[in-house]
Amino acid sequence: MPETRVAARLAVRKTYKLFVGGKFPRSESGRSYLVQNSNVALASRKDVRDAVVAARAAVKGWSGATAYNRGQILYRAAEMLEGRRAEFVALGVPEAEVDAAVDRWVWYAGWSDKIAQVYGGANPVAGPYFNLSAPEPTGVVGVVAPPDSALLGLVSVIAPAIVTGNTVVVLAAEEAPLAAVTLAEVLATSDLPGGVVNILTGRPAETAPWLAGHMDVNAIDLTGVTDPEFARSLEEAAAENLKRVLRPPAGGTDWAADPGTERMTVLLETKTVWHPKGV
Repeated sequence: MPETRVAARLAVRKTYKLFVGGKFPRSESGRSYLVQNSNVALASRKDVRDAVVAARAAVKGWSGATAYNRGQILYRAAEMLEGRRAEFVALGVPEAEVDAAVDRWVWYAGWSDKIAQVYGGANPVAGPYFNLSAPEPTGVVGVVAPPDSALLGLVSVIAPAIVTGNTVVVLAAEEAPLAAVTLAEVLATSDLPGGVVNILTGRPAETAPWLAGHMDVNAIDLTGVTDPEFARSLEEAAAENLKRVLRPPAGGTDWAADPGTERMTVLLETKTVWHPKGV
C-alpha cells in the first residue's frame, strides 16, 4: 500500500485590527507594526475621527438604556472574558491579572444601578419645592490606556466610563496592543452596542493630540500618559472646548487596589431639577 504523505499546514497569522463602531477595520492609512510577531494596525488621525463619530452616534442609545441593562452587559463581558482566559494568558497576561480583570468587570457591573442613588438625591430647600439632583453621563470620553497593565489597567479605565452611560475612544498602549484588541473581541460578543467602546492601536504620540483636541469629545482620561510635557500639551488641547481632564496620579496607579468610585464620578455631570410641590 503506498505511503500517504500529509503536507505541512501553514498556520494563519492573525492580524490585529482596530475596533470602531462594533466592527474591526484596518487603519485607513494601511499601516501596521509588529508586536510579538503579530501585525497590528497603526491608527491615523482619520481613524480617530471615525472612532469619535461612532462613539457620538452610540451616546443616545447607551445613555438612554436602563442602568440594569448596562450592568447586565458589563456582567456578560466578565463571562466572555472568563471563557477566553487561556487566550489572554497565551498573550503573556499573568493569570492573576486576567482573574482580576474579570472581577473588575463584575464589580463595576454591580455599580450600574447604584451610582445614581449614592451621588444623587433630594436636596433640602426653603420653599414649597422638590429639588432633585441626578448624575448624568458626560458623553464621549477619550482614554489613553495605561502601558503598565495590558488588561487589568485597560478594563479599569473602560468599565467606569461606560457603566455610567458614557462612550469611549481608547488609545491602546503602543507596546501592549494585543490584549486590547482581544478584549475588543470579547466586547463584540457581549451584547455591547457598536460604538460604545472603540479601540485604536498604534502610537498615542501620533493620535492622542487629535483626540484631545477633537471638539466632539467631552472628556479625556490621560492615565496612560507618562511624559509630563506631553500630558500638559494634551491638557492645553483639551481646554479648547473645556473638556473634563482626568490626570494621571503622581506615582502611578496600583491597578490591583480597590478602584473606588472616583473614575465613575469624575465622568458624570449633575443635573438639578426644581419642581413645585402639590397643595
